Amino acid sequence: MLVVFVIGYLLIAFEHVIHINKATFALLMCGVLWAIYALVTHDPATSHDLVVALGDTCEIVVFLIGAMTIVELIDRYGGFHIIVKHIRAENKRGLMWVLAFVAFFMSSILDNMTTTIIMVMMLRRMLRDQKERWLFACVIVIAANSGGAWSPIGDITTIMLWMKNYVSSVDLIVNLLVPCIVSVVIPVFLASRQIQPAPVEALNAQDQRIGYEISKEHHNLSVLILVCGLGGLLFVPMFKALTGLPPYMGILISLSVLWLITELVVRHYNLDGKIEGRISGALKSIDMPTILFFLGILMAVAALQEAKILTALATWLNEAIHQPYIINGIIGVLSSIVDNVPLVAACMNMYPVASEAMIQASADPSYMMAFVEDGLFWHLLTFCAGVGGSMLIIGSAAGVVAMGIEKIPFMWYMKRITWMAFLGYIAGMVMIWLETFVIHI
Repeated sequence: MLVVFVIGYLLIAFEHVIHINKATFALLMCGVLWAIYALVTHDPATSHDLVVALGDTCEIVVFLIGAMTIVELIDRYGGFHIIVKHIRAENKRGLMWVLAFVAFFMSSILDNMTTTIIMVMMLRRMLRDQKERWLFACVIVIAANSGGAWSPIGDITTIMLWMKNYVSSVDLIVNLLVPCIVSVVIPVFLASRQIQPAPVEALNAQDQRIGYEISKEHHNLSVLILVCGLGGLLFVPMFKALTGLPPYMGILISLSVLWLITELVVRHYNLDGKIEGRISGALKSIDMPTILFFLGILMAVAALQEAKILTALATWLNEAIHQPYIINGIIGVLSSIVDNVPLVAACMNMYPVASEAMIQASADPSYMMAFVEDGLFWHLLTFCAGVGGSMLIIGSAAGVVAMGIEKIPFMWYMKRITWMAFLGYIAGMVMIWLETFVIHI
């Protein structure tokens, strides 16, 4: 099973080389791993274990489908153009700081991939020089990845940890906001030194996004969908805190309310035939291969957990390293090579949330305290898995998207950007250590 998983991992990591969608290998790996497990164990309970694992995984999948549909709908009504057209700067250095700031906070509400698409597409209309755009796009990738790490809904990995109660929304924000800011400020400062403070070229007014002509005619309509959509996304963590129900229930409520609003809007403004302004139209455009990839990879990791492979790995790490900073530092570096989703999923299965009984029974209670809900280990894991992906262009969905839009070479990123992202990564970890040190004092 481990050999199959490693081969599948490599095929997923080199998606950009072999040009076969990573969802293909994730789903194949998932099916093969569960088949091997069933054939070897001959345990009648395997089918029940599979259903339980599928239920846990589908909580995340349903949430993602809802969130991606809302984001797509906002975009169709030109809502993001309202944000984009208000971005101004006196010179290119100032523009880099503004774009990084916007990407950082936008990705905490949306996701790093959507944020990067919006920001890089806008960048193409602001800068003519390709090498200059590459540098700006890479800064946006770093900012988007760091911005998603401190918000419970900012990245798939934070969503996973938050939904399963490894971290809570308030503690996550309080403990990781400053380290994530530090992980962006250092690379942006270094990158801004590489460009001249020349005036910014005029922004091309022509916008090709679906529905922009409608949004120009009905500006209030764009604002309405933008506010309702973002409000629906922000409603989810509040819903979870108030009811204790899983976040996917909150996103389904938000989606249904937005569905009702858009049905009334389409009917009132007679938009049929002009834009696909209904939820049913937005659903057709969400990235289903990505959804299926998450389904496959999470179910594959669940198979390794059922086979006790992850438990054995956790035992080895505890005995060989026994240090949360080193363990998570390694995980962060690995997340720049392979997808951070299976890494986090594996850690969640390797290290369960520590209970009071587990702490008392442990030979090292102080170490075990790092694994309680909102413990040091989980905050470090959230930061390292999210921010570490910036060290290589293929290390995150945001990086892959920017690479595809701007044709950024892998080696160019490695020579020019990797060291900046690494310095920001280390500085963020140091900031987490300082925060922990102050709390202990």
